Amino acid sequence: MRDDEIENVLFYGSDADDSEDDEGEERFPIVLPRVSRVYLSDIDSDDEIESSTTVEYSWPPPNPVPATSVVEPTEPAPTPIIEPTEQPTTAADCPAPYPEKLRFVWRQFPQPQVSPNLRRESFSQANRRTALYTNPYEAFVAIWDRSIIEHVANETNKYAQQLAAAMLLQGIAPNSRIIRWVDTTVDELYTYFALNLAMGIVVKSRLDEYWNTTKDIFCTPEFSTNMSIDRFLLLSKCLHFNDNATCTADRLSNDEAKLHKLLPIVQHLNIKLSSLYTLGQNIALDESLTQWKGWLNIKNHIPNKAAQVGIKTYEICESQTGYLWRFQVEAKQSVTNQNEQDPISGKIPTLVLKLLRGLEHKGHTVWMDNYYNSPALARELKLLGFDCVGTLRTNRQFVPVELTNLTNRDMNVGQVCGCTSGDVDLIVWRDKKRVALISTYHGLTTLECGGIVKPALIHDYNICMGGVDKKDQMLAMYPIERTRTKVWYKKFFKRLLNASTLNAFIMLKQNDPSMTHRNFRKYLVIQLLQRHKPVSPRPPAILTIPGRHMPKYFEKVLQHAGYPRHRRRKCVVCRKPTISYCEGCDGKALCVSSCFSLYHP
Repeated sequence: MRDDEIENVLFYGSDADDSEDDEGEERFPIVLPRVSRVYLSDIDSDDEIESSTTVEYSWPPPNPVPATSVVEPTEPAPTPIIEPTEQPTTAADCPAPYPEKLRFVWRQFPQPQVSPNLRRESFSQANRRTALYTNPYEAFVAIWDRSIIEHVANETNKYAQQLAAAMLLQGIAPNSRIIRWVDTTVDELYTYFALNLAMGIVVKSRLDEYWNTTKDIFCTPEFSTNMSIDRFLLLSKCLHFNDNATCTADRLSNDEAKLHKLLPIVQHLNIKLSSLYTLGQNIALDESLTQWKGWLNIKNHIPNKAAQVGIKTYEICESQTGYLWRFQVEAKQSVTNQNEQDPISGKIPTLVLKLLRGLEHKGHTVWMDNYYNSPALARELKLLGFDCVGTLRTNRQFVPVELTNLTNRDMNVGQVCGCTSGDVDLIVWRDKKRVALISTYHGLTTLECGGIVKPALIHDYNICMGGVDKKDQMLAMYPIERTRTKVWYKKFFKRLLNASTLNAFIMLKQNDPSMTHRNFRKYLVIQLLQRHKPVSPRPPAILTIPGRHMPKYFEKVLQHAGYPRHRRRKCVVCRKPTISYCEGCDGKALCVSSCFSLYHP
């Protein structure tokens, strides 16, 4: 393009285009991607998005268009109004005794359209309040309080004793870390959490590089100041959350047995996260995936997720902030027999109602994809005081056969086919492909966005459905669970620790809007280390014998790896390598802690 053509594109629509000097020149409109047009409403809602009813609508759907013919945009033909009948005109019209609430009478949308605000459930928690937190430490400790940390400390100490006993029976190396095990405390676990959170901010490729104390640009001396690498690795190995003795088949269900290792943490977080924060009106229900490529019975595969393979969780998140309100781990439970007379008794509707328990009759709008949505579930949620919006699979039960058999060839680009039963609306819109949607309040309202007229349901869905994805995106910046491990529940615990830290940030941001996510994590790590700094262990006492006998250490020599290390000799008493000797006995090697006093009675 020439310079003047480029200038016309860049300044298209400006005041300079109305001047008389530019009359007669050809204009080149800027073509934006379809995804970008959705967000043009955030710039200027009065100019970019306008309510419109010019979309091509028909019900019943038109006859199929031959594949060889070219579809030209034409004015929609007037369609007769279908009056309600006594029997449901659905694909499920059968003699099965369905409840009265599942009798759907599908008909044409009424004209004029009723405003969606009049049909939408009133939100009773518009003036929501959360607890006041003055710093990141208070928000974090509100979730990870002292009671749960004491439980983790007790289970860790118990498991360390069991692990040490098992290793002694199998044979243990004399320099094993488990020999130096000391019971952990609440303060030490808070320090351990702080170091894990710091690893998400300062990302290094190897774990031992965090304890690098050489005077260079890669030095991070504060890690070794707060905890030695041996103690960190030992805590990571012995970290435990539930007693193995309580995992019995007669006490636990199949799902509880599979998640027994993390069951107290999952139960604690579900209670805390749902009680400390009041959700906004729009909430999203979707899946999240924690990457795990090793063998695991509950592992799932979701191709459209970043992790693709791992531990799947069903989550309720706030659409605006991504706050994780409740979650359930997918344990691949056995399929139960569904009651044919009650479609709500299936696995998916039961899961949705379980996750939404406690939010009834408050006016929340639940945004879901086509894996969950169905007309029966939408009506059930409407009766419980929810609004339900999202995409839909047209082969679901109670979807009219006219929409089920509808294909791409049957519709023109931009055409809308749909029907309503009063409280549940079904819409099929043709973009490049047909998209089926369900809503309990949108109706046939449309918006013009970037020159394209589309149902308002499409615009709202693209904005409000990304609550879970927003959370995952914010967590991806601080990947504390990236460290490789052979134990799946320890990696999943770090994922929960990371998500709860994000929730603490959202809770604090309600009172401090200027706080950023990165600064929150930095201040949190600093405050955790300051308030729970471990007591430095006392150096071992040097034994002295009256007279001229005095223990000393051999000189240090440079090893092949480049690190200085004390010279070692075999003790004259126990014959084990030691770094100490007695100055008054002509330099005989003696262990300071035990053999020195035995050799000098």
